[in-house]
Amino acid sequence: MSERTAPGPHESRTLLLRGGEVHSPADPFATAMVVEGDSIAWVGSEGAADSFADGVDETVHLDGALVTPAFTDAHVHTTSTGLALTGLDLSGAPCLADALERVRAHAEARTGDRVLLGTGWDAAAWPERRHPTREELDRATGGRPLYLSRVDVHSALATTALLDLVPGVTRLAGYEPEGPLTGDAHHAVRAAAYGTVTPAQRAEAQRAALEHAASLGIGAVHECAGPDISGEDDFVSLLELATASPEAPGPRVHGYWAEQVTSPADAARIRALGAVGAAGDLFADGSLGSHTAHLHAPYADAPGHTGSAHLDADEIAAHVAACTEAGLQAGFHAIGDAALTAVTEGVRAAAGKVGLDRVRAARHRVEHAEMLTETTVAAFAELALTASVQPAFDAAWGGEYGMYAQRLGRERARTLNPYAALLRAGVPLALGSDSPVTPLDPWGTIRAAAFHRTPEHRISVRGAFTAHTRGGWRALGRDDAGVLVPGAPADYAVWRAGELVVQTPDNRVANWSTDPRSGTPGLPDLTPGGQLPTCLRTVVGGRTVYAGPFE
Repeated sequence: MSERTAPGPHESRTLLLRGGEVHSPADPFATAMVVEGDSIAWVGSEGAADSFADGVDETVHLDGALVTPAFTDAHVHTTSTGLALTGLDLSGAPCLADALERVRAHAEARTGDRVLLGTGWDAAAWPERRHPTREELDRATGGRPLYLSRVDVHSALATTALLDLVPGVTRLAGYEPEGPLTGDAHHAVRAAAYGTVTPAQRAEAQRAALEHAASLGIGAVHECAGPDISGEDDFVSLLELATASPEAPGPRVHGYWAEQVTSPADAARIRALGAVGAAGDLFADGSLGSHTAHLHAPYADAPGHTGSAHLDADEIAAHVAACTEAGLQAGFHAIGDAALTAVTEGVRAAAGKVGLDRVRAARHRVEHAEMLTETTVAAFAELALTASVQPAFDAAWGGEYGMYAQRLGRERARTLNPYAALLRAGVPLALGSDSPVTPLDPWGTIRAAAFHRTPEHRISVRGAFTAHTRGGWRALGRDDAGVLVPGAPADYAVWRAGELVVQTPDNRVANWSTDPRSGTPGLPDLTPGGQLPTCLRTVVGGRTVYAGPFE
């Protein structure tokens, strides 16, 4: 697999970190670590560190700080994240009136933009329980073009001026005169809106997103791009920015391009873009919030409607078989139970054609995988599919009164995001944010998995941490990274954290695992309401990409 990495050439320097807590399976009581160039050279005790002290180029005194592997966010939309960070983000708007005021202020502040871009609105969270009308947005923008995506990025609102820039939009599937745009209409309007972003705006947004990720201890991101998400220019420019030196903003960027493969030529073209796989947001369906996730039974709040199927089992099988034959990772976006049935049936059919062992070895992946059943969980395990999941979805929309319950009813909503069942079945997990759908927030993501709104789906903090560090690397086919052991890449973060503990979902877990004598490395206490760790330094390939107050 090809890989674009953030660090440039490395100086051959040796660094000793000591006097802290080093989270390593090599030594659960480690307090020190040696880094040589871009690799971990040694992990061990404070007493043993004395023997290295005179032979290193630099010693960092940790003063009790925690050192962990850097996080990998396994599902990110980098440019959109940067645009939200630097522009109009309605995710914090408490009501419709506030959202419209933010739109108005943004329009006044960005007089030079050809098209105004915004994201993050969620009418289900507002007391008015409705989205802005086109007339309201036309007034708020002064009649200018505005593209305003819903929080799930699967539907959007557009002003009249923007629709006028898309000939024939009213005849496309998914066009609604007063409602959010979905399907083909949404894709056409989004392409027109993002087509106006200048190279300078795009670079600014990408740099802002990567710098923000680095400040959160994130050492790598999986960019999930594709023709229905962003253009090739956006994808290639991001990979180039991530490899630029010495100005690279930090985290490694592993790019996925979501386009169907039916031939070796298709696979070669995707590789030529710099992609590590034909995966990510290759849509088998849409989203629950936009009523476009594909369900076996109708939505509770939309009787008779079962969402949208974008790929059937035969198309999925053809893609997986072609990718497997080409040695390319395949994957799909699938949320609804009907979409996940189609994906597992399609992958199983591909295995029947090219061989189960080859399909398993390719580590194909599924993004989101929310409405799983016992049957589809077992199929994930059988086919060695990686579940690339976003626990913050449950924190945002789960629970008895959340959006999931509104869309599906409480009984079906309780089945969503069954992380414990996935781990029990041996399904590999890789955690991410789907930013800007939910924010980049690795410790918050782990907290959301460990304190899932449905108790039976909770996993241990340690399990979630592993899925957010080593899991992202394993999803790429790398088993030698995401962990602090000799020989591993020197991708790590330093944290100010409180007492380290071993947190488990409930008392069904054996008591020995929480006893210090078990040798289980501790992690910060992530009990809801408590303060999350503060990142002090992020290092990628031995190069510091974020230096915080620790410095």
